[in-house]
Amino acid sequence: MSYEQDRSNLRDSSSVSTNTAKKEALAADTTYAGKTFSPLADIFETKNALVITLDMPGVQKENVSVKLENDLLEIEGRVNLSGFESKKPIYSEYNVGHYHRRFSLSNKINRELIEAKMLDGVLTLTLPKAAEFGPKKIPIS
Repeated sequence: MSYEQDRSNLRDSSSVSTNTAKKEALAADTTYAGKTFSPLADIFETKNALVITLDMPGVQKENVSVKLENDLLEIEGRVNLSGFESKKPIYSEYNVGHYHRRFSLSNKINRELIEAKMLDGVLTLTLPKAAEFGPKKIPIS
């Protein structure tokens, strides 16, 4: 079995999918100059909430916007590009740009209690489960 076939089988049998590529967001998603990327995200479930972490290196807390309209959670992060304007790299593995991502929420999320924290370029969103969808103890008669 080849290495690629082995990796393919591992992906198929795993319940977690990963994507490490930094994707450029669609131009229609933004109205400001510069490149815009879709930040990499990890989503996991706790007993009482869904937690989303988004990598947005270079974004300061005051330049993050999280909006909820209807069932759409929209995240934007703006990088101060002034420090990069005069630099002309001869080789670069890191693209500098803004971030934009959207998530559709189900009715299982309590929209009134969503929290957002930004620390060291990582945005953490905590989306509490609505009470009717949380864990319940069922009495035995």
